[in-house]
Order: sequence, then C-alpha cells, then structure tokens
Amino acid sequence: MSGETILIVEDNLVLRDGLRDMLANDGYHMLCVSNGKEALDQMSTFTPDLILSDISMPEMDGYEFLRAVRTRSEWVTIPFLFLTARGEKEDILIGKNLGAEDYLIKPINREELLTAVRARLTRSQEIKVAQLQQAYEASLTVLANAIDVRDPYTRGHVERVTAYAQELAQQVGIQGRALEQIRFGAILHDIGKIVIQDDVLLKSAPLTPQEWDLMMRHPITGAEMIKDIPYLAPAIPIIRHHHEKWDGNGYPDHLKENAIPLGARIVTVADSFDAMTIDRPYRKGRSLEEARQEIIQCSARHFDPLVVQAFLRAWEAHRIQDIFTFWRQKIG
Repeated sequence: MSGETILIVEDNLVLRDGLRDMLANDGYHMLCVSNGKEALDQMSTFTPDLILSDISMPEMDGYEFLRAVRTRSEWVTIPFLFLTARGEKEDILIGKNLGAEDYLIKPINREELLTAVRARLTRSQEIKVAQLQQAYEASLTVLANAIDVRDPYTRGHVERVTAYAQELAQQVGIQGRALEQIRFGAILHDIGKIVIQDDVLLKSAPLTPQEWDLMMRHPITGAEMIKDIPYLAPAIPIIRHHHEKWDGNGYPDHLKENAIPLGARIVTVADSFDAMTIDRPYRKGRSLEEARQEIIQCSARHFDPLVVQAFLRAWEAHRIQDIFTFWRQKIG
C-alpha cells in the first residue's frame, strides 16, 4: 500500500525528518508540522489518510490535538497513532480513551513503524469499503422501494423478501460473496416494475393479455437496467429469472429445474411467500400457515424442492415467523 498522505505532528526536528524519510521511502506522501495547532491549520484545507503524533508539544499537545480531531465528523475515521517516549500505562489509557488507534513508544525502528502504519491504513480502507457498501445497499433499497411508494399494499415487500431470501440461502448452505449476491438480487428483483404504468401496476381487475405481456417483461427490464453496473452483475440472473417455475411454466425464458439459477429459485420462494401474505385491493392476504401449505403443495411444480425443504427448516426454527413479525411491527 502506498500513495496515502500521512501527517506527522512532532516538535523534534531530527526525529520528524527521520520519520518523514522512513515513510516517504515506502511511497507515502508526507506532511510534517511541529504541534497540534499547526496540524489543525493544515487540515483546514486537506484531510490526511493517517496521523502520527507526539504527545508533549508546545502550543497544543497531542491529547488536545486528538480531542479536536475527534470532534469533527469528517475526521472521526482518520487513523490516529501516538508516537511518544511516554510509555506509562496511564498515558496509554488516556490515548486509547480519546480514540487513538495505536500507541508507539520511542525509539522505534523502521520495520515497527511501517508495520503499524500499514496495518492501520489497511484497516481504515476495509472500514471505508464496508461503509461504502452499506451506503450503496441503502441506496439500492431506496430505489427498489420506489415500487412500494406507488403501491402502498406492498409496503415493506423488498425488506421482507430480502430477509426471507437470506434465511433460505443460509439454510441451503450459501455463504460469503454468494450470499451477498442473493441479497442484492432480492433487493432489486422487482426493479423492472418501475417502468410499468400505475394503471397496470395497481389494477385490481384482471389484466388484459397486453397488460400481462407488459407485466411479464419486468424481469427482463430489471436485468437490463443494471447490466452495465459491474458490482451488481452477479444479481442479473436472479432479477431475470425470479418468475421462472421448476416445471418450466414460468417466464421470461421458461427455464426448468436446475437450469434456473439457484439464487433465482430462492428468491422465487421468498417473493411468493410474501406476496401470498400481503393484503391486496382485490383479496385479503393469507395467513402464514395457509401460505406455508401453498409453498409445500407447489413443491416440484412451481418451487425447487430443495428450497422448499430449506423453507421448512427455517419455519421449524421459527425464523420465517420472526421475520414476518419483525417487519410487520417495524412498518406497521
């Protein structure tokens, strides 16, 4: 890892230059100041990737400087390392309580310094990526919920289907990145409906053949909408095929049995179960037990028997009922 900017706050010129040279030789960009006040002045125009600071300094010591850094929301996640001759346990606890990530004791050699810096920058990057993914997923959920805004009867559908699908996937044994792909597929499974007119999407009377044709195209539309987003590409098969049926009578491609992607087979069960339990203008939602019986009866016809067995295991563990109750209470 290199190219990150490190701010050194140290009043000893010889030590400051030595630290600068050790880190610069490893590819880091360096900015050096002699106390906390100067550091804050510099940070008014740029944000460093990591701060390495002494404690005992004139004008503003390291503790006061760290307090100032941690009061600013845009600086809260900057890794802050103390490098000091003060190695007493009390001093270390003060630094840790203020939010310092590490406490390095002088004198320190090059390898110790680089190891500490690299570890903290790596961890900081991991946190940033996790935060970005969380923000990205939240944005996707908001986009997907645009369907719910138009149709109040499906409020919370996206969240419930995602929760059901995650539970079924884990019951099947799916883990790691594949589990994340199913989550994205579940969030976005109906995104193609966003282009369907309200008079069709919200129609309480039976749809005409032309309206059904339009509705049946929403999996294709949804898959097309995200095809140029590499991060979401693995979710495309789930979006396109979540209305396929185990017996081949689904749409849009009439895939059959294991030709249907496993993620799509999982979301199909999750989506169908939730749809059955939602009140609609033209009918009242079924009870959870009635919906469970329908899932069982449609095994090997509409649904993959493997996924149905996963659903029943989740039911026996009371996970399905807990998800339903949680979201019913949360959304009202």
